[in-house]
Amino acid sequence: MQGFYNLTTKIKETLALDAFVNTVTYGDIFEIDLNKQDIFPLSHFIVNSATLNGSVWQFSISLLCMDIVDESKEDVTDKFLGNDNEQDVLNTQMAVINRLLELLRRGDLYSELYQLEGSPTIEPFVDRFENKLAGWTLSMDVLIANNMTIC
Repeated sequence: MQGFYNLTTKIKETLALDAFVNTVTYGDIFEIDLNKQDIFPLSHFIVNSATLNGSVWQFSISLLCMDIVDESKEDVTDKFLGNDNEQDVLNTQMAVINRLLELLRRGDLYSELYQLEGSPTIEPFVDRFENKLAGWTLSMDVLIANNMTIC
């Protein structure tokens, strides 16, 4: 069975093609040196579980898309925007998630039988890690074919 490898590779390759992604990682987020400035924007994903439903595998996946928030040293003049690019980061990283979801829903990934199941959810975060980061956590289920034979 190559399903797990194929799925993780396909997600990695798809995210790596995005203009707003510099690095794609997999596994335990705390094993990544998030203090390195050159790795951002970063997309990191985790396979939480897999369920076999007959001829289909359903994978529960979490994807974190994030970037460093740059703060200006100038005085705050706009109370809505503040003195940083947090809203820009949230906007660009939401675009990364949206592109991936649309590819799974009706794009090339869908045609290649990597298909979105149900309604994904995304939750924003700011400053969750050591340095000031902002982004989104996507929770989604992806279906792939079970190609295992009984022979």
